[in-house]
Amino acid sequence: MAFDGLGDKLQDIFKRMKGQGKITEKDLKAVLREVKVALLEADVNYKVVKQFIDNINTRAVGEAVMESLTPAQQVIKIVHDELTELMGGTQSKLVFAPKPPSVIMMVGLQGSGKTTTTGKLGKLLKKQNKRPLLVACDIYRPAAIKQLQVLGEQLELPVFTLGDQMSPVDIAQQAIAHAQKNNNDVVILDTAGRLHIDEALMEELKQIKSAVEPQEILLVVDAMTGQDAVNVAESFNELLDISGVVLTKLDGDTRGGAALSVKSITGKPIKFAGMGEKLDALEPFYPERMASRILGMGDVLTLIEKAQESFDAKNAEEMQKKLLKAEFTLEDYLQQIEQMKNMGSIDSMLEMLPGFSKNKLKDIEMPEKELARSKAIILSMTPEERRNTKIINGSRRKRIAAGSGVKVQDVNRLLKQFEQAQGLMKQFTQKANSKKAKKGKFKFPFF
Repeated sequence: MAFDGLGDKLQDIFKRMKGQGKITEKDLKAVLREVKVALLEADVNYKVVKQFIDNINTRAVGEAVMESLTPAQQVIKIVHDELTELMGGTQSKLVFAPKPPSVIMMVGLQGSGKTTTTGKLGKLLKKQNKRPLLVACDIYRPAAIKQLQVLGEQLELPVFTLGDQMSPVDIAQQAIAHAQKNNNDVVILDTAGRLHIDEALMEELKQIKSAVEPQEILLVVDAMTGQDAVNVAESFNELLDISGVVLTKLDGDTRGGAALSVKSITGKPIKFAGMGEKLDALEPFYPERMASRILGMGDVLTLIEKAQESFDAKNAEEMQKKLLKAEFTLEDYLQQIEQMKNMGSIDSMLEMLPGFSKNKLKDIEMPEKELARSKAIILSMTPEERRNTKIINGSRRKRIAAGSGVKVQDVNRLLKQFEQAQGLMKQFTQKANSKKAKKGKFKFPFF
C-alpha cells in the first residue's frame, strides 16, 4: 500500500511514546517533530504538513493530554482524527441525476490509467445494479477506442463509439441520446488526455462539460507521481471545477503524499482509489478507514465487505450443509481457493487486520504459492479422484504429480492435510448434531 513507509514510521513513533507513561510538552514537541519529518518524507505538501502539525498541537494542549493517564492513546486518537479530516472527513459518494441518465466525465493526463479506471468504475456501478454505458471520447490516442471496447467485452458492459473522425462533443451528446433509448442510467465519458496540460485539451473538456452538463467530473491521477499529482489536480480543478479525484496505483510502492495533500490543496474529495491491476480493484475511498490503516489500527470493515462480495451466500449455505454431513471434497476446497483469490492477495487482507504492517508481514511466509500449488494438484486429478481421495493409489499420485509439475511428496502432503481436515470436520459434525438434537437448531460456523 502507498502508506506503508509512512505508516511504519508513525507506528514506531507512537510505540515508543506509549512506553513513556506521562509526557511533557517538550516530549509532545519532539514527537510532533518526528511526525512532521515522516510526513514530509512521504511527499506531503509542506503547507499541509504545517497546518496538520499545528492542529494536532492545538488540540493536544487544549485537551490537556499531558495531564491525562493515557497521553499516548489520546495523541494517537488526535492524529487519527486529523488524518481523517485531512483526507476528507467522510466518504464522498457519487452524485446521480434526479432523472437518468447521470453523466460522469473522466478526465486526466495521458498515462494516469483513465481508460482502465473508466472500465473499473463501470463494473463497480454494475454491481450496484446500475446500467452504465462506457463512451469512447478519446479520438486522439492510438488504440484508445479499441482499449475501451476490449474492456467493455471483458466486463460485459456496452461501449458507445462513433470512431475517431467525429468531435468528442458530438460523440458525448449522441451517447446520451443512445443511453436514453437503451435504458442506460449512467453514462461514463472516457475523455482524451495529454502528456501535459495544454489549452487545446482544456478547451475541448470545457466544451464537453458545457454540452452535457455532467453530474460528476472525476480527475484520475497517478498516486505514483507524488506532488506532481497534487499539482495536476490543482490545475484541472481551476480550469474545470472537478467534483472529485480518483487515485490510481495506491497499492503500489508510493509515499502517499498525494492522498494526504489533494483534499487540502483542491478542496475536492478523493472518491475512489485504485488498489491493483484487476478490473475489480477500484474501491470507494473512506478517509477514516485509510487513517486507521496508516496507524496500524486495521480496516476490518473493508475486509468484511470484500468477503461479502467474494463469497456467494447460496454457495456458503450449501458448503455448510456439506460440512455438517462431512461431505466436503477437494472440488469444494478448490472452490474456496477461487473465492479467496477474488478477495485479493493474502498479504493485502492481513494488512487490514489491527496490528499488522508490511514490516511484520516480512517474517510471515505467505501461503499464495502453496494455494497455487494445491490448485494445480487438484486440477490434475479426475473428477472421481477429487470426490473420493481414497482411490488415489501410488500410480495415480505419480500421474497427478507429473500433470501438476510437482513432486509426489507434494501430492502426498495435500492429501494428508485434506484427510486431517476431514477428520476435524467429522468431530465438528458430531458436536453440531448433538447441539441440534438438544436445541432443535444449530448453525455451523462457516470459515
